[in-house]
Amino acid sequence: MKWLKRPEFDAVLICSMLLAAFLYGYGIWNDQYVNLYYTTAVGSMLENFHNFFYASLDSAGSVTVDKPPVTFWVQTISAWIFGLHGWSVILPQALGGVGSVLLVYLLVKPTFGRTAARLSALAMATIPVAAAVSRTNNIDALLVFTLLLAAWFLFRGTKRNKLGSLLAAFGLIGVAFNEKMLQAYMVVPAFYLFYIIAGKVNWKKKTGVLAACTAVLLAVSLSWAVIVDSVPASERPYIGSSGTNSVLNLAFGYNGVSRLTGDRSTGGGGGMSGGGEIPAMPGGDGRGSSGGGRPDAGQNGAGSAAPDSAAGATGGSAAVTDAGQGQATAVSAPAGGQDGGMPAMPGGDGQGMPPGRDGGSGEGFSFGGGNRTDGGGRQFGGGMGAPGGGGGMFNTGTPGPLRLFQAELSGQASWLLPLVFFGVIGLFASLRRKNFTQQHKEALFWLVWLVPVMGFFSIAGFFHQYYLIMMGPPVAALAGAGWTRLWHYYKERSLWLFWLLPAAVLATAGFAWYIIHPYDAMIGAGWSITVLVSGVVITLLLVLFRLLGAKEKPFAHLTAVLGMLVLLIGPLYWALTPITYGQSSQLPAAGPDSANSVGGGRMQGGEVNQSLIAYLEEHNNGEKYLFAALNYSTAGPYIIDEGASVVILNGYSGSDPVYDAESLEALVRSGAVKYFYVSSSGGRGGGSSEVTSWIAANGTEVPAGEWQGTTGDVNGGTLYEVTLH
Repeated sequence: MKWLKRPEFDAVLICSMLLAAFLYGYGIWNDQYVNLYYTTAVGSMLENFHNFFYASLDSAGSVTVDKPPVTFWVQTISAWIFGLHGWSVILPQALGGVGSVLLVYLLVKPTFGRTAARLSALAMATIPVAAAVSRTNNIDALLVFTLLLAAWFLFRGTKRNKLGSLLAAFGLIGVAFNEKMLQAYMVVPAFYLFYIIAGKVNWKKKTGVLAACTAVLLAVSLSWAVIVDSVPASERPYIGSSGTNSVLNLAFGYNGVSRLTGDRSTGGGGGMSGGGEIPAMPGGDGRGSSGGGRPDAGQNGAGSAAPDSAAGATGGSAAVTDAGQGQATAVSAPAGGQDGGMPAMPGGDGQGMPPGRDGGSGEGFSFGGGNRTDGGGRQFGGGMGAPGGGGGMFNTGTPGPLRLFQAELSGQASWLLPLVFFGVIGLFASLRRKNFTQQHKEALFWLVWLVPVMGFFSIAGFFHQYYLIMMGPPVAALAGAGWTRLWHYYKERSLWLFWLLPAAVLATAGFAWYIIHPYDAMIGAGWSITVLVSGVVITLLLVLFRLLGAKEKPFAHLTAVLGMLVLLIGPLYWALTPITYGQSSQLPAAGPDSANSVGGGRMQGGEVNQSLIAYLEEHNNGEKYLFAALNYSTAGPYIIDEGASVVILNGYSGSDPVYDAESLEALVRSGAVKYFYVSSSGGRGGGSSEVTSWIAANGTEVPAGEWQGTTGDVNGGTLYEVTLH
C-alpha cells in the first residue's frame, strides 16, 4: 500500500470521485430504454457501418438523429462490448461525469493549491444537474468532459509553450462540436482570452498560434458535416430536424441560433414554430409533408423538432390524428397561467404534480402550463407553458437577468453562485497592473467561461434544464479557488476583506434556503431550516473568532471548513434526488419532483408485442426489414429488445420529409418491406398524412386476431400488408 503514501495521492479526491460514481451510476441498470430516441439510434447503429457513421435512427438508414454522431459512436461501442442495455448506453456519460470531477481537480490544483482543488472537485461532484444528466444517455455529460479535457491541454500548452497541446485543446472543442454543435463554442472566448493573457511568447507568435488553433478548430468541427453534406441525398439518411437535409443547417439553425431566439422551426417550412404546435400522435401529424427521393433519404422540405423540443406546447390547438387515417383533430389547450393539468397518458396516473414543477409528464406534452405558488406567493412550477407564463418554455422560467435564480432553474446549478460572487471579489481584490498573477489569469478563464453561459441561459428561448451542466465546471472551480482566497483574507485579518468569508457563507446559505423552502411540505422543513440556521451560526462564529483575535484561528479554520460543507448540503441532497425520487430519462432534471419531469422513460413509447413479432417472422418471405413503423416510439422497443430490423418512416416529431408516396412505393417494390405497423399509442413522430394515407390506400389490414394475441395489442395499432404488382 505504498501508493497511499505518495504525494500525488489524495484521499479526498478519491472520495469525491467515488461520491460522483455513486450519484451518477447507482441504479442505472433499472432504466430499460433511457432516452428512447437515442437508444433506438444506438440499436440501429449496431447493425452496420453505414448506420454507425451517420447516426441513423432506423435500420434502413432513413433518417439521422438531431445531433452529430460522436457521443452516439461512444455509446454504440459500449453497447457492442456489453450488449445493448439501458446501463450500457448510460455508462459512457457516467464515466465522463466522474472524469470531469478529476479534471476540475487537476485544473485547479497547480495554481490554487490542494485545498482549493479538493473543494472544487467536491463541488463538481455535487452539481445537481450534472448528477441528473450523467445518469442518462443524453449528450451533455460527455460534452462537458470533452471541454474540460480541452481546458487541461490549454493550460498545459500555455504553461509549457507546447504547440501540440494547444492544437489538441482547440481540436477537442471541435470534437465537442461534433457532440452537440454550437453549444460547445460557448467556451471559445475563454480559450482565446486565456492564451492571449497567459501565453509566454510575443504577439507575433501568439497570432500565428491562434491562427493555427482556429484552423484546427474549424477543420475538426466541420469535418463530419462537410463529408455528409457532400454525399448525394439519395445515398445517405435524411438529416433529422435540419429542415433542408443539411448538417450545416442543423448546426447553425436548429442547434444554433434557434436556441437563442426560441424559434423551433427548422427552416423547411413545416417544423414547429416558437408558438409550438404539439407534435402529432402516431398515425399522422395532420400537417402533411412533401419530399421525395429513394427510401434511404428524403429531399429538402419540412423540418422537425427533435428530442430537445420534447416539451409541450402552449395555448392554441394541437393536431392529433387517428391511426392510419391522417385526419387531424384540433385539441384546444388552455392558455398558460391556468392549471390545466395534464391529460392521462399511458402509464400515468393522471394526478397533479408535486410542488416545484407543475404541468405535465410523459413524452413532453403539456396542455396547460399551470403555475403554483408557495405560502409566500412565490411562483414556481408551471410545467412547460409559453415563455413568460409560469414555468416558461420547458420549465426554464422567465427570460431575464435573474432567470438562473428563479425556482425553475435555481436548483440545477446555481446553489454556489453567491459564494462564487464573493470569491471572485476576493480573487481579483489583489489585482494590480504590475501584479497580474497566474491565479488572476486562471480565475479570469473560469469567469469568461461562466459569464457568457449564464448570459445565454438568462435570455435564450429554447433549451432544457439539463443544459445548465455547462455552468458546473466554472462554478466548481471558482467556488473552491474563491473559498481559499477568502479564507486567506480572513486569517490574515486583511482590512475589510476578511468580511467577505462570513458574508459569502451567510448569502449562500440564505440562497439555499430560498431554493429548498418551497419543498418543505414534500421533504420536511428540517432541510431548509438546518441549512439556514447552520449558515447563520457559522457566520456568527466567524465574526466572533475574528473579533477575539489570532488565538482562535484553529477553531476559525474548522468553522470555515464546516461552513463550506454546510453550503454543499443542498446541492448534495438535490444531486441525490434522481436516485431517491427517480427522474425523467429524456429531459433529466434534479429536485424532489424530478420523477415527474416531462419525457420520463416509462412514457416514451410502446412495448413489444410478442405475438406481432411471431406473426411477422412467420410471414416474412425474405424481406430485409421486419416491418415499418411511423415513429421511433413504436419501433424503438423492437429494435432495442428484439434486435429487429425496422424502418422508421419519420424523424423525431413527424415533420421530417423522410418518405413520400413515391419513395414508399419504391421501398415496397424493392422487396425490402411489406408490413406497416400503424400504432395509436402516444409518442413522437406521428408521420405525415400523405404517408398514412398511402399505407391505408395500398395496404390490406391484417385481422387483429391473427397477430394481436390473446391479450390484444399493447400499442393499440393496426397492421397493414402492402404488396404491389
